[in-house]
Amino acid sequence: MALFDIPIATLDGQSSSLAAYQGKTLLMVNVASKCGLTPQYTGLEELQKTYGDRGFSVLGFPCNQFGGQEPGTPEEIATFCSTTYGVTFPMFEKIDVNGQGRHPIYQELTQVPDAEGNAGDIQWNFEKFLVAPSGQIVARFRPRTEPQDPTVLEAITANLPS
Repeated sequence: MALFDIPIATLDGQSSSLAAYQGKTLLMVNVASKCGLTPQYTGLEELQKTYGDRGFSVLGFPCNQFGGQEPGTPEEIATFCSTTYGVTFPMFEKIDVNGQGRHPIYQELTQVPDAEGNAGDIQWNFEKFLVAPSGQIVARFRPRTEPQDPTVLEAITANLPS
């Protein structure tokens, strides 16, 4: 099944998929509200503002699998993200990114290796995957790689739709 065809609900519970984002460059990120890396929301929103009108979008996937750092309800997550970080990029339902209940989107994403050649499980909150407009997963950035890291910025600009 193509990445864009996999069903997933939006944060507000509406049935959806990534089909609306086909043809865009995407940075897909598992996020959490109570993590030491949560300030990365600022950098993610900067990317959204910088590249959003050029066929790019950040997509957030809340996950509570790492230290219980995303315990909130969908409403609490939405409120936290908008009031604390001014998040405007799309957010989807809370999902599992590892283990037996791993969401099918993350079954696809975790097959892609990082720059060191390591694929497999998500290490922690804020792991990032860059998806080209074709749907090909072209890069994987581990959690401590900041959204404004030059390698992330170069990969985004190299993959923006023409």
